[in-house]
Order: sequence, then structure tokens, then C-alpha cells
Amino acid sequence: MRPILLPCDPLRRRLLKGTAAAVGLAGLPRLAAAQARRLDPASRPTLYAHRGASALRPEHTLASYARAIADGADFVEPDLVCTRDGVLVARHENAITDTTDVAARPEFAARRNRKVIDGEAHEGWFVSDFTFAELKTLRAVERLPAMRGTAWDGQFQVVSLEEVIDFVAAEAAARGRIIGLVPELKHSTWFANAGLPLEERFMSTLNAHAYTRRAPVTVQSFETANLKALRKAFGRRDNVRLAQLVVAGGKYDAMRPADVALVGGGLTYGEMVSRRGLRDVAKYADVVAPITRAVIPLGAGERLARPTALVEDAHAAGLQVVVWTFRPENAFLAADFRNGDGPNARNEAGSIAEIRRYLDTGIDGLFSDDTALARTAIGRLSAAS
Repeated sequence: MRPILLPCDPLRRRLLKGTAAAVGLAGLPRLAAAQARRLDPASRPTLYAHRGASALRPEHTLASYARAIADGADFVEPDLVCTRDGVLVARHENAITDTTDVAARPEFAARRNRKVIDGEAHEGWFVSDFTFAELKTLRAVERLPAMRGTAWDGQFQVVSLEEVIDFVAAEAAARGRIIGLVPELKHSTWFANAGLPLEERFMSTLNAHAYTRRAPVTVQSFETANLKALRKAFGRRDNVRLAQLVVAGGKYDAMRPADVALVGGGLTYGEMVSRRGLRDVAKYADVVAPITRAVIPLGAGERLARPTALVEDAHAAGLQVVVWTFRPENAFLAADFRNGDGPNARNEAGSIAEIRRYLDTGIDGLFSDDTALARTAIGRLSAAS
């Protein structure tokens, strides 16, 4: 594996930008055309690396993104939250207690706090209470240590959106293929109410970088108002798509997007994936992104039941369907695919088999924690030529 260089060195960042500009963007029109063919849903489903290759490296680190790209990801995912001084960084959520070593840093003990975010109480440490420079002193740790170990803990920094773009642009240039980004805007309404709105910062960063002005970008959110605002702001820009994330199926059907709940609205995720709801989503989004079990639910004995009508209904509404998230451990698999090695064990054959069952439903793409396994299930990465 090639060494992973961390983005703390200003010289390295200038070299990354220069390399991407001189090599990657020179060939971008040709590669973009090839990427468009590769991402045609008639050819093969798109592979989105969920927080990078997060089954193998701590999530949202350059190491995780690098492994995902090496294993054949079409897109890598930076979830985005905002620091106290207004920098967008790649973390799954505002809380960082479980994904960094902050709890072991005595200099930040006084930052421990309690916040209610999207209706849920959290206690610990939060990105929004730190400057970017302070976050840079922390190191990432594994969110699921009992399953995935701690061998990589303490080795990688928290990175900004700008650093992720620089890194992906350089990787695309080095590999001769376009690599898309699939950022998720986290807790948009909460951050806006905290005086740290995400959307303007996000758009400014995309527009400032030559790579993201032209490479594929799919923007995700569980909320609705921010996607509608972004649709108006972006229009129908060729390289930008919007994805409505939904938590639906069974008990999840009654859940509401955080922005809807905050104003007392009644719209639920269950209603959003109805035929009528999907037509409404298609007015502002290009993709509906449901949890896997909304497409094939679990039935008796936690085995896969019959597929729902979601994929067919979404396609009829003009939406692509991208499901989340496939993970390779037994605990996350339907009972059909588990082996006898215990819930924490990796089960590569089972994971591949489960993904293939979902591919049979006609989904257009999927998120996976293990890019290599998902690539095996989908098929060989097409050459960009």
C-alpha cells in the first residue's frame, strides 16, 4: 500500500493542488465523458464508499478514503459538520467522542458538554465547540473497536472538506479516472440555528475548487429544506446531483426529517417513499437513498422477505435508488447470509451474497463499508478511456 501523507504540511497541500491542476484537469473532459458512461445506470450500479473503506480504516480519514479508492470506489463520502470557526470537516456527526481520542486529552476535558441535536440528547465532545486548528491536534479512532480492532487508532487526523477534495483530485490524477464525491450535510437545521450554516460554506468550497466544479458530486441529506434550497442554488448543473436520504420501513416509517419535525410538520419518511411521496421528492432530488431494509425487509427469523415496491415506484417517478449501508460483519447481515463465527466476525462471502440479492432488485447504487467486497459483488471496475 502506498504511504498515506497527512494534510498538515502546507507544502504538500500546494503540491496536491498543483498536481491535480496540471495532470487531472488536463484530462478531465475526456475522463468525464468516460465517467458519465460508467455511471450510466444501464451499465452497472454505482459504488459509494461509506465514510471511505470504514470497515478497514477509521472512518473519514485520508487512509479510509485512500483504501476505498484503491479498492475501486466510484465515489467517496465525506459527512460534513462545522467547526466553531466555520470550517467544514469530515465527521459522521457533530459528536466526536467515539471517533477521536478527545476523551483522553486533558487539555480538552472542560469542553465536555451536553447538546440536544435533532431531538436526541448527546453528552461528550462536539466539533462545533472546537476550532479547526484544535481539531487538527486530535487523532481518529475506530468507532467499532470490538468488531474492527484498534490497530489504526491514533494515526490519522481530522480533515476538512477542502483537504478531502485536494486528496481525491490528486488520486484521480494519479489513477487516470474520475472519482466522485458524495458529501452528506449533517444536522443542517441545528447548525443553522447555532449560527454555523453549512450550505453557503459548502457551495463556496465546491465552486472554489476546479475539480468539484467539473467532477461528479452527489449531495445527500436526511433533511428536505436544504436540498430544496440547493436545487434552486445549483439549478440543474451537469455534475451535481441531489440525494434524499430516507429511513423507512416498519418502525422507521413514522420518523420525520429533523427540519420537518422542528416546525411541527407531519411529513414522515414512510410517506416520502410512497408513490405520491416519491413524485414529490423527484421535484427537487435526483436520487432517493433508503436504508437497505426499506428495499428488502427482514421477515421471519431475520431472513430477507419479498422486496417492496420502492425501487419500481422510485424509477417510475424518475429517481435513481441508492441503498445504504452494506457492512461485512455477521451482526449486520440478514440471517440468510450469516455464518457461525459470531456477530463480530467478518463474513466476506455472506456480505457479497447479500449485496447480490439487493442488486437483483434493480437498485442503481449502494453504499458499502468495504469497497473491495462490494466491487466483487458488482463486478470489475470499468476502465476510464
